[in-house]
Amino acid sequence: MDDIVKQAMAKWPNVPDCFGWLGLDARGNWYMRDDRAQSLGSFASGVPGAKGSRLQHEKLIAFIERNYGADDQGLWFFQNGPQRVFVELEVAPWVWRVQSDFSVQAHTGLETEYLGCLMDEHGWLFLETPLGLGLVHTLDVEVAALALETGAWEIHPVQRNMLEAQYGYTLSPAQAQNAINLIAGSAA
Repeated sequence: MDDIVKQAMAKWPNVPDCFGWLGLDARGNWYMRDDRAQSLGSFASGVPGAKGSRLQHEKLIAFIERNYGADDQGLWFFQNGPQRVFVELEVAPWVWRVQSDFSVQAHTGLETEYLGCLMDEHGWLFLETPLGLGLVHTLDVEVAALALETGAWEIHPVQRNMLEAQYGYTLSPAQAQNAINLIAGSAA
């Protein structure tokens, strides 16, 4: 985490969290989701325009990626100064780039190690790593297939709808927060 972010958190410790405004797609691209995008549906809905606008500014993307992490409940966020901006995930919290030597790098640039390979019912490849679970980038499926063919990796079947619970992450923090608010509202 950037020092400037840590300083802002110390200076303004009670800034409200932000939900629904930032998304990470299955290719490791970041999206800004304004009110209009959010009104069209969830980030992963597939509804045209619901993802929002793809971020293109390299320095902003680098800042987000340096300050990307998860809380104890498996909600992924970008720490934007004193404000925690929770991230809507299309598929998983990480998107892995697989190199020709089968080394693995996150969409954020962090290097990690292969621990296991999973294939869901749609044929999508996921890797378990010390950083957590992530999806193999579509451009790297051929290299991943070679790792499987040569025996460097072993594949295990998995049901996609089980991944969140099994690996402790939440695809939509906004939906989780809305459910909490509804429960709190009905208890009042």
